[in-house]
Parts: sequence; C-alpha cells; structure tokens
Amino acid sequence: QVQLVESGGGLVQAGGSLRLSCAASGSIFSINTMGWYRQPPGKQRELVATMSSGGRSNYADSAKGRFTISRDNAKNTVYLQMNSLKPDDTAVYYCNAFVRWTVLERAEHLYWGQGTQVVVSS
Repeated sequence: QVQLVESGGGLVQAGGSLRLSCAASGSIFSINTMGWYRQPPGKQRELVATMSSGGRSNYADSAKGRFTISRDNAKNTVYLQMNSLKPDDTAVYYCNAFVRWTVLERAEHLYWGQGTQVVVSS
C-alpha cells in the first residue's frame, strides 16, 4: 500500500559528504513524522534523525552538527544531508514514515524503506 524508496548511498572517503533521499508513494493521505535510522555492521538499528510534518527535527548525538534532515511534504520525500563523514558512520541507512491512508482513518501506519548502504573509508 505504501512504499518507501531510499537512494543516495555509496562509498565515500572520511570527511566527505552524501545526501540520502527517501520518497514515499502509494495510499497516502498525509505523513506525520519521517525519519532516518541506521544499522552499523553487527549492531542494532539506531536513530539518526526525525522530522515532523511541521518541520520539528530531532537528532541523535552522533548526528548533531554534521547531519541535516529536511523534507518536502509536497513530494512526500525526506532527505538526509551528511557532512564530515566518519568510518563510524558506515551502516545501512533506513527511512521510515508514519502514514495516514485516508482522511477518514485517523490511525497512523509505520513503514520502512529497504535501506541504502553507506560506506565511509578511512
């Protein structure tokens, strides 16, 4: 019913930048919070940043000052600008979204993308 597709991952040297995108499509009336999470090799998935539909953002300490989350509500798309990348940022990055399907249904449904790999070399 709803698909999230991430793009923009890849291999980058330490100190470099990448911009991730995540576009939502399907049965969407509105999207509340959208966010980025990551799962480093051998570790659990962790928060990177989230943003509400009104533009309020929240960052993990590891992302503050280096990463910027933004979104285009008209395009149902969320972005993650990552600067000053470190090898510790190597992970699969996932986006998620809390979606309302129709104006008649107030419940929000959580969806995840398939992930995009980011590798930061030293």
